[in-house]
Amino acid sequence: MRLPVLFALQLVALAAAAASAAEAAATLSSRMVHRLSDKARLEAGPRAGWWPQRGSGEYYRALVRSDLQRQKRRLAGKYQLLSLSKGGSTFSPGNDLGWLYYAWVDVGTPTTSFLVALDTGSDLFWVPCDCIQCAPLSGYRGNLDRDLGIYKPAESTTSRHLPCSHELCQSGSGCTNPKQPCPYNIDYFSENTTSSGLLIEDTLHLNSREGHVPVNASVIIGCGRKQSGDYLDGIAPDGLLGLGMADISVPSFLARAGLVRNSFSMCFEEDSSGRIFFGDQGVSSQQSTPFVPLYGKLQTYAVNVDKSCIGHKCLEGTSFQALVDSGTSFTSLPPDVYKAFTMEFDKQMNASRVPYEDSTWKYCYSASPLEMPDVPTITLAFAANKSFQAVNPIFPFNDKQGALAGFCLAVLPSTEPIGIIAQNFLVGYHVVFDRESMKLGWYSSECRDVDNSTTVPLGPSQHDNPEDPLPSNEQQTSPAVTPATAGTAPLSSATTNLQMLLASSYRLLLLTTSTVFFIS
Repeated sequence: MRLPVLFALQLVALAAAAASAAEAAATLSSRMVHRLSDKARLEAGPRAGWWPQRGSGEYYRALVRSDLQRQKRRLAGKYQLLSLSKGGSTFSPGNDLGWLYYAWVDVGTPTTSFLVALDTGSDLFWVPCDCIQCAPLSGYRGNLDRDLGIYKPAESTTSRHLPCSHELCQSGSGCTNPKQPCPYNIDYFSENTTSSGLLIEDTLHLNSREGHVPVNASVIIGCGRKQSGDYLDGIAPDGLLGLGMADISVPSFLARAGLVRNSFSMCFEEDSSGRIFFGDQGVSSQQSTPFVPLYGKLQTYAVNVDKSCIGHKCLEGTSFQALVDSGTSFTSLPPDVYKAFTMEFDKQMNASRVPYEDSTWKYCYSASPLEMPDVPTITLAFAANKSFQAVNPIFPFNDKQGALAGFCLAVLPSTEPIGIIAQNFLVGYHVVFDRESMKLGWYSSECRDVDNSTTVPLGPSQHDNPEDPLPSNEQQTSPAVTPATAGTAPLSSATTNLQMLLASSYRLLLLTTSTVFFIS
C-alpha cells in the first residue's frame, strides 16, 4: 500500500526539518550592546562625536531624554508638535515694536511673511491687507532679517473670502447677502484701538517638530484694511496672532483639523527670546491650575489665585481672578490686593524709597553698582498647593551717567476687579495653555527646546530656587485684551533699553467688554 509509505516519508521529512530548526534555534545568537556603552562608542568610530561618560549626569540625562521621546512617540499617535517656524522661535524686538513677543508667520500661496505679535488675550489672527489705513512698515529693516509684509489675497491662489453664510461669520448689520464677504471689526479697549476688514480663508504654513516637515493648515485670517489707535503707533504694525479660546483662533483650527492636541505652549527667556509650540501639553512634572469662568463664561485663560505671598508671608484676603496674557507687559493686581501686596513688599524691603521719573511706578528703591538690596520673593499661590514664583518682579533704572541708581517693583494696580499675570512674571517659565484639559501648566525653562526641562536635575538649579517656593504654613469670541505696551519714546544718551521701556508713557490695557461685530 503506497499511501502509508508516503505518509511515513512525510513524517520523517517533517521530523528532520523540526530537528534542523531546533538545532538552528539553539545555536543562533546575537550580541546586545547598550546604545550608550563604551562598546557602542567604539563601534560607532569617528561618527560618535561627543559621548557621555557612563554614570555621569549627562549620561542619565541622555537616557531620560530618549525615554521621554519614546513615550511621546507611543502616546502621540497621529498628533505632532507644530511651530510657526523652524525651532518655534519667538522674540521681542524692543522699543521699536512696543516690547511685545513676536514670531514670523508665512501665509498664502506663494507665501508672504508677517511679523505678528503673539496675544493670548484675543482671538483673531489679522494682518495688514489691501490697506485703507495701516501702520507704516518702513524703518524696521535694520532690526529684522526681512521686510514686513502686506497681505494681498488676490495674489494668493489658496485664498477665498469667507461668506456671510459661514458659521464663523456672526451675522450682523454688515451682512445683507449670505454670499457676500464677511466683514469684521474688533474694538479694543485702548484709546479707540481697532482693526477692521474682511475675513479670508487661506493657508498658514507651519513646521512639524519631528523632522521639521512642512505642514499646511487652512485658517481664517482678518484682512486688516483699517487699523486705528495703538496699531498705528508702532504696536503690532504687521499684524496680531490671537491665541484665545474662540473657534476662530489659530489653535482652535489646528486642533479641529486633527493636526495637534488642543493645547499650545509659550516660553519666555530673560534675553527677550522664546518659543511657541502648538500641540504641546507640557511634561508630567509641571504644576497646573484649572481655567475658570470669567463673568460667567469659560472663554479666556483666567485662573484663580488663592493668595499672594511676599517672602515667607502669604497675605490673607488676597485671592483674585487673573488673566494670563502674553500681550501685556506688566502684571497688575486688583486695587485691594495691590494695596496689601505693596504694603507688605515695602515693609520687607530694607532700602530707601526714591521717586522715579515716571509717576506710574510708586514703589522704587535706591541701589548702586556696589550695593543691591535683597528683594523679597513674590509668589502666587493656587489651589492644591501649587505656586508660581515670579522670576523678574522688578526693573532697574540708571542715573544720568548710566550707572545703576535703583529699581522699581514692576507691578501695577488694575482698574478692574481682576488681575493680569503678564510677560514680566512669565519670564523663566514654559507656560502651557492646555485647552483640552482646560488648565494652565508651567515649569521652569531656559527655552532651549520643548524638551528642555525633561532633563533630570542632579544638583541645585542655577538659581538655587525650590520648585515650590511657598512656605509650608501657608464662546464664540472672548473679550479682547489689547497688548499693553508703551509707545515709542525719544531716547537720551544715558537711557538703557529697560529705561526706554519704562520712560515711555505706559497705558496698561485691562480686560474689556469689547466684542467682534460686523460693519458694512
